Amino acid sequence: MTSAKTVPPIAVHPEQAQKARGWFTKAAEILAQRMPDLKQKLRMADMNDDTVLFLEKTLRATLLLSACLLVLVYLFIYKSILGDIPANPLLAALMVIVPLVLVPFVSFSYLMLYPDAALSRRQKELDYEIVFAARHISIALKSGMPLFNTFVGASSGYGIVSKEFSKIVDKVVLGVPVTQAIRDITQNNPSKYFNRIMIQIANSVSSGADVGSALESVLDQISKEQLIALKDYSQKLTPIVMFYMVFGIIVPSLGIVLATVVFSAISGGSFGFSSGLLVIAFFFIAVVQFLFLGLTESVRPKYLI
Repeated sequence: MTSAKTVPPIAVHPEQAQKARGWFTKAAEILAQRMPDLKQKLRMADMNDDTVLFLEKTLRATLLLSACLLVLVYLFIYKSILGDIPANPLLAALMVIVPLVLVPFVSFSYLMLYPDAALSRRQKELDYEIVFAARHISIALKSGMPLFNTFVGASSGYGIVSKEFSKIVDKVVLGVPVTQAIRDITQNNPSKYFNRIMIQIANSVSSGADVGSALESVLDQISKEQLIALKDYSQKLTPIVMFYMVFGIIVPSLGIVLATVVFSAISGGSFGFSSGLLVIAFFFIAVVQFLFLGLTESVRPKYLI
C-alpha cells in the first residue's frame, strides 16, 4: 500500500502576505491599471517598490494626511457652518462636503508627485559628476586599460554615477556582454548625458572604433551644453528675482496696508481685517514665497565641470 506524498506548503514572502492582507490592495490594483507609466517612472527614480505596493503606501499616507488637513479646515470654518445652517442649509452642506472631496484628491495628487521629484533629484545627481567620471574612463582607455577595468575604477568615488557603473560591472561579472549590460542600465536611467555617453561607448565597442576618441568628442559636446545651460540659468534668474520682489515682498506688505486704508475710508472706519483674514494672508504669503524659492531651486542646473 503506497502512501500519498505530502505536498510541501508553498512559501509566501512576508511582503506578499502583507500585500494580500492590505485594505487598499484592490484600490491600488485599479489605480495601477490606470497608470501604466508609473512602473517605469519608479524604476528610473531607483525606487524598488512594486507599483501596487507604492500605491498602497500612497493611499495610506493620503488617508492620514487628509484626516489631519480636514481637522484643521473644519476648525477654521465650523463657526461659519453653524451660522449658515439655519439661514442657508445648502451652503452649510457644501461647506461640509466640498472639503471631504477636495482635500483627499489634492493630498493624493500631491503625494503622487514624489516619484517625479525623486526622478528629477536622481537625474541632477547623475548629471553632477558624469563628466568627471567619463573623463576618468577616457583617460584610462587612452592609457591602454581594458574597458571593463575602467568601469571597475569608475565604480567608486563619483557618487551615484559610480553606482550605475557598479551595476554594469555586476552584470558583466554574471556573464552579460558589456554592450548589452550598458543598454540594460541606460533603459532605466533618467540622465540624458549618462545615456549619451554610455550609448556612444556601446556603439564604439560594437563597431570596433576607438572608444577613447569617440568618448572624448562626446564629453566636449556635453561640457559645452552644460556651460550653455548655466548661462541660460543666469539669464532666467533676473526675471525670477524681479517677480519674487514684486509678488513675494512688495504686493503682500503694501497691499495689505493699502487695502486696510481704502476699506476703512469707504466704510467710515467700521471695516477692518480680522485675525482670521490676517492668518489667511500670512499663509498665502508663505506659500507664494515657498513656490518662488522652489522654482528657483528647481531650474538651477547642478553640474561639476
